[in-house]
Amino acid sequence: MDSTRVTEQPTSCERPQPGVDPADPRGALVHTSTPVRAPGMGALPVQGRSGGDATVPVSTAHTSPGTSEPGTSTPFGKGKDTVSDPASEHSQPGAEQTAERDTPRPRPSSEGIPVQPADEQDRPAPNPEGHERRSGQTLPPGRPTPMRRDGDRLRFVGAATRRIARGIDLDEIVMGLCRATVPTFSDAILVYLRDPLPVGDERPTGPLVLRLRRTDRIPAERDTENGFLPAAQPEPNELDTVGAELCEVRPGSALAEVLRGVRPVFTDAPAARAALPELLGDGGEFAVPEGQRAILAPLRGRRRVIGAALFLRRPERLAFEPDDLLVAAQLATHSALGIDKAVLYGREAYIADELQRTMLPETLPRPTGVRLASRYLPAAETARVGGDWYDAIPLPGSRVALVVGDVMGHSMTSAAIMGQLRTTAQTLAGLDLPPQEVLHHLDEQAQRLGVDRMATCLYAVYDPVSHRITIANAGHPPPVLLHLGGRAEVLRVPAGAPIGVGGVDFEAVELDAPAGATLLLYTDGLVESRLRDVWTGIEQLREKLAAVAQLTGPDHPPPLEALCDEVLDMLGPGDRDDDIALLAARFDGIAPSDVAYWFLEPEDAAPGRARRLARRALARWGLEELSDSVELLVSEVVTNAVRYASRPVTVRLLRTDVLRCEVGDDVPQLPRLRQARATDEGGRGLYLVNRLARRWGATRLSTGKVVWFELNRS
Repeated sequence: MDSTRVTEQPTSCERPQPGVDPADPRGALVHTSTPVRAPGMGALPVQGRSGGDATVPVSTAHTSPGTSEPGTSTPFGKGKDTVSDPASEHSQPGAEQTAERDTPRPRPSSEGIPVQPADEQDRPAPNPEGHERRSGQTLPPGRPTPMRRDGDRLRFVGAATRRIARGIDLDEIVMGLCRATVPTFSDAILVYLRDPLPVGDERPTGPLVLRLRRTDRIPAERDTENGFLPAAQPEPNELDTVGAELCEVRPGSALAEVLRGVRPVFTDAPAARAALPELLGDGGEFAVPEGQRAILAPLRGRRRVIGAALFLRRPERLAFEPDDLLVAAQLATHSALGIDKAVLYGREAYIADELQRTMLPETLPRPTGVRLASRYLPAAETARVGGDWYDAIPLPGSRVALVVGDVMGHSMTSAAIMGQLRTTAQTLAGLDLPPQEVLHHLDEQAQRLGVDRMATCLYAVYDPVSHRITIANAGHPPPVLLHLGGRAEVLRVPAGAPIGVGGVDFEAVELDAPAGATLLLYTDGLVESRLRDVWTGIEQLREKLAAVAQLTGPDHPPPLEALCDEVLDMLGPGDRDDDIALLAARFDGIAPSDVAYWFLEPEDAAPGRARRLARRALARWGLEELSDSVELLVSEVVTNAVRYASRPVTVRLLRTDVLRCEVGDDVPQLPRLRQARATDEGGRGLYLVNRLARRWGATRLSTGKVVWFELNRS
């Protein structure tokens, strides 16, 4: 053999195998030496040895008796491969002789199934010295091969379980089981799961019902280009017809006994054969190949059976061996535990997501003189729960409080703290406290919740009558004001310390809020990420707002919903490290000509004067048809106010889409609606307001209260 040179040509054809992940360490290449299908060849092509290898050259000359063919291995791993090194094409003269004298280095073992003979006549025969050698027969290309060594099964189980363990949700785990077993271990697989799947320790109610969750099988047809051979066409009643959508496992039935046994069984066993009609439907057992070519493996989670897997091989492929039951048991165990994990994770993610979203406002209010829009985006699917929140709270006097905050961390605890702080902010806003006082009380509340409860918050109050906004900040990114002409301005608001630090005074500033301007409040997830710092992100946000405003022209502000979408488009693929809360407010304001405001002394003549002033205002606005109702309601509310007030009573009429009347006094007690008796002289004023007004209410202020009502203008 030393004088004979073996000429090797790279004649194999490689193509990615359908249904196999190219990144799978078992390999995703199908090697065939010729595009012509040999007689008697199986439906499955020969699998590649090692994932990621280059094209394996196949020798075109005869091999010596002591060497094995390329792409094959001898039993028990004692054979040696003769494979040309890609670097040998550039070796120096004489390197071929040196390489022939040296012992070839063994190649790394594949995690998949090594290429082996399909039957006993292809197995190497031992020589008198006890060593094995090849019989000279070559393996037909495309022939499916079994696992004949324990090492093969261990490598396959290791690769398959790693693939199954990579899944997080239910679909990924089931798909990992299917892709890991087809076509390496079986030609087809059917995965049945309990419907519905039990979660944790909960006890399922009702009968045990299995639903066909997923099937996977070798395609019936394959591409014939570049030597990729077609598979055998299955019979119409073969594997393609296997599988019913739903099956109910009746207590005491054959299927129930097989599932209770937990261990995988061959379907030619009497108990399993009797269970197939129940699992696959009437006549389904006839589609299962005869002999040991099908394995029924129960899927048992931590506490109960949650499904079953059926592994099948076509008749032209070698049957399963008894040791393959151990492989099926390992696959079923790892898959069932993974499914249990995925169901628990899905339930926790659902609860956390619902907790987060129920603590955010479902709909935004529609206060007078301002339009609102909002967005909320979680950080990622693996960390959906955060502490970002936003809110819009109507205040007395047609004002509105705009709030945005961010609790440190991403967990259920952060979401719970966010809910507590948001509730506290709503309560404080109802007391009509100044913004700096609201932040001060939020800081005290955070300290009561724990020493490590930190949050940032920005609280703003907009008055549509005065066209002013008052803002206080607690360590939050500053808001951006987009003016009507297209100029975007980052408002200079004192940063302050985060909520939860304690012992820090907060400062509020009052700024102009011209009509047509848009105020954008946001959390740091919008402007800060691993790729950019917060001030760079704020500058990009300002430029983005200015660019969007240029599209609509200087006289028309951009629509709020479209503006929010454009702002979120500035996020790149690496900018979703944190959840994002966004609140946009368009200031329309109330024109001075639509406001009438008076001070009335708390005397008996005040109700009559209030009626006359209201009548004149309605005549000026062209709303004389509302005079009778407005005069009656104003008279009743002012009468209740002057009865207990010690300071001047305020009366204000606002003409917007509705007519709103507000009466304020210095008495903190809120009026309540009650049913007056026939003998009572009073107590009917609020009853009339409740019957005639579109809406009405009373709000306590730091200086007293405001009673208001609204009437439709038409």
